[in-house]
Amino acid sequence: MPQSVKLTRLLTRKGALDQSRIDSLDFDLTPAPGEVILKPDHFSLTTNNITYAAFGDSMRYWDFYPTGEADWGHMPVWGFADVVASAVEGIEVGARYYGYYPIASYARIQAGVTPRGFRALDEHRAELPTPYNQYPLCSADPYYSPEHEDLQALLKPLYLTSAMLADFLIDNQFFGAKRLVFSSASSKTAYCTLFCLEEHDIECIGLTSRGNIPFVEQLGCYTSALAYQDLEQLDASVPTVYVDFSSDLALRDRVHAHFADKLTYSCVAGSAQNTEEAEYKAASGPEPKMFFAPIQMRKRNVDWGSGGVSRYVGEGMVKFFQRVEASGNQLVEVVHNEGYAAAAEIISGLVHGRLSPQQGQIVRLRD
Repeated sequence: MPQSVKLTRLLTRKGALDQSRIDSLDFDLTPAPGEVILKPDHFSLTTNNITYAAFGDSMRYWDFYPTGEADWGHMPVWGFADVVASAVEGIEVGARYYGYYPIASYARIQAGVTPRGFRALDEHRAELPTPYNQYPLCSADPYYSPEHEDLQALLKPLYLTSAMLADFLIDNQFFGAKRLVFSSASSKTAYCTLFCLEEHDIECIGLTSRGNIPFVEQLGCYTSALAYQDLEQLDASVPTVYVDFSSDLALRDRVHAHFADKLTYSCVAGSAQNTEEAEYKAASGPEPKMFFAPIQMRKRNVDWGSGGVSRYVGEGMVKFFQRVEASGNQLVEVVHNEGYAAAAEIISGLVHGRLSPQQGQIVRLRD
C-alpha cells in the first residue's frame, strides 16, 4: 500500500541564483521496481555549486533533478544519504551512500548495482557525465571514514576537479608556460589545484581581492599573491597560462591584453565572480577554453586503465585531508548549519561573495 509523505525541497531561480524558495509536495515512499529512495542527511555548499549553476544550461546542471518549472532549478549538492526504501536487490535499507543529491527531504533514483555502490539509471540522466551518476557505498569505499564526512562533502568534489585540472596542465606540459596565474586564488578549488602541483617547478601567482591577500599568502601554496588592481605589475615577457576561477570578463580581457602573445593558454575553470551563463571569449589573445573534469577523466581512464583515476584521486584526497586537519582552521573552518532556510541564505551569500573563503559550509536537513 502506498505510503504518502510530504517532500520538502529548496528550489533556486535560474536567472537569479540568490533567490530560493522552499516548497512541499506529496511524495510516495513506495519505490517502483528498480528504484531506491534515499533521505539526504548532510551536504556541502561551495562556490563550485554556484559555478555549475551559473553554467547551468550549457553544463546541463539542472537536468539531474528536473523541477518541471522553466525558471526554477533543483540544485544538486554533494553529500550523504541513507536508503529508506529499496526495490533493488543488493541495495539495503539503512545503507549510507555518498553522491549527488537534491536539497530535499527525499531523492528517488533508478539504480543499478555496481561493485562498490550503485549508478543512477534514470532515463533523463543517461547522457549526463558518468562521475555524477555514481553513488559509492560508504562501507565499501576504501577512502571513506565517518570522521571525515564533512571534509569529504566539502572537498572531494573540489579535489576531483582540482586533481584533474592539475593533471590536465601537467599532461599538456603547461602549454609551454613558465608561470600559472590563478584568479579567485582564495577559492578552495584553486588552492586544491596548487596542492596537486606542488611537486612541479612552476611559478604560481594568485590573483585575489586586496582584503583576501593575507589569507592567500598564509596558504603557503602560491609563489606570491597579488591584488587584482596590481595585475599589470607582473612581467609580461614570461610565457603564462591563465587559470580563470572567476569568469570576470573585464579581468580576463586585462590578463589577455597584458600578456599578449606570451599568453600560451586561457583556461576557464570556474565562476566565482560571475553568475551569468559562461562566456568563452576575450578581447584578444587565445580563445578561452572551458575545463571540464570528466573529459580529462575519460582520457586518463584510457591511459591508466580501470581504477587508475580512482586511485589517483582517492590517495591524493586522503593526503589533502591530512594537510587540512594538520592546519587547524588555517585552510578550512567547517561551519555547521541546519535546515532549508539556512541553505538558501548560504547560496545567496556565495553568490554575493559575503562568506569567508576560509569557511566550509555544511548543511544538515531536518524534517
